[in-house]
Amino acid sequence: MSLALKARQKARRKGGTKERVFGCDLLEHLQQSGQDVPQVLRSCTEFVEQHGVVDGIYRLSGVSSNIQRLR
Repeated sequence: MSLALKARQKARRKGGTKERVFGCDLLEHLQQSGQDVPQVLRSCTEFVEQHGVVDGIYRLSGVSSNIQRLR
């Protein structure tokens, strides 16, 4: 039995129903959660920014002169 299946069965026994995140429609999930960005993406970006591995991850694409102008 997989760990995911065991976790689902344990949650059912406790009476908790966890909201699906993976394998469901993104727009539907965001509407149900009332969020603009999925929590998993928010958590990942917070981790990246807190641990200082930002350089090179967030990029502006395009011609160098246009990028300089935007900055």
